[in-house]
Amino acid sequence: MELKIDSKDIDFHQLIEYSLNSIWIVEQEGNIRYCNKACLKLLNITSSKDILYQNLYSFLPPDFHAVSKERLKRVIEKQEIVELLEQEMIRGDGEIVDIEVMAAPFYLEGKVLAQVIIQDITQRKMAEKLLTDREKLVSIGQIATGIAHEVKNPLTAVKGFLQLLKESKFHPYLDMMESELEKALATLQNLLQVSKPDLHEESLVPIDLCQELESLLFLFQERLYNVKLEMDLRDSERKIIGKRNLFLKAFFNLIKNAIEAIQDTGKIKIEHYYQNEWIHIKVSDTGVGIPEDKVKMLGTPFFSTKSEGTGLGLTQVFTTIHKHGGNISVHSTIGKGTTFHIQLPVR
Repeated sequence: MELKIDSKDIDFHQLIEYSLNSIWIVEQEGNIRYCNKACLKLLNITSSKDILYQNLYSFLPPDFHAVSKERLKRVIEKQEIVELLEQEMIRGDGEIVDIEVMAAPFYLEGKVLAQVIIQDITQRKMAEKLLTDREKLVSIGQIATGIAHEVKNPLTAVKGFLQLLKESKFHPYLDMMESELEKALATLQNLLQVSKPDLHEESLVPIDLCQELESLLFLFQERLYNVKLEMDLRDSERKIIGKRNLFLKAFFNLIKNAIEAIQDTGKIKIEHYYQNEWIHIKVSDTGVGIPEDKVKMLGTPFFSTKSEGTGLGLTQVFTTIHKHGGNISVHSTIGKGTTFHIQLPVR
């Protein structure tokens, strides 16, 4: 039997209140008259009292104020439905999230207001970035592997002839030449390992990252004399499945970089917690920081912010995380420090 529902019987307030999308009703000046439950969740705010009668623009970065005012004016004065637009929003805890927003006229008590409909697209943007990063790393890895093979073969031949020369004739520079040649070959070998980490036939095992992080810190005891270390390791019962040695090497590189980023005294904080089906690991330092234009280059072989760095350490970190289905993001401020935020799926 077909169920017929008269629109008069529908509680539209209930539909809006429990919508999966965040919905605001706002005045032309941007004052918020109503928000639904999804809006509270998006903004990480517990009570609507902290939102109602606040100004919309206090939740938007300054870069988006002008375009938002223009769109709001079109909705209320011209009663247009404005198209979807990607922008950012500031949550109650200060975190920036990516959103998609549209607006339409809303009529109340003879006044025209704007119904603003917001969808959180943070996870989608993260997935798009992850796909782009993976494609970039695959392409770079293929190029790097080819170059490494081409360069390694003649260098190995040179090393062989150099050893023969040392046996037949002594010269003080020969040892230095051999030492520098060994460094070059070691760099190429590292590049090959980073480009194709699965060359190590290592089995997948359950990994307790809290335990592994604590054990790694013992390797840095003598370098932590001028660095305050803060550990916040929660949800230790949550484990991931992966290649243990690759993860040990990745987190060793991250902690080493954090220590080297601190010039005199400073602090390193390591966090581990479980949230929304992901294990989160954050490695933060109060070091020199990384310029914004260079952050997006991190993970690329031979790109480094250090004068004598090769960038292969961070390339190994990014490759390992992506190979295990994880995400990695970097937030840095010059003079204040850097945070590497890693997310790994729990299986």
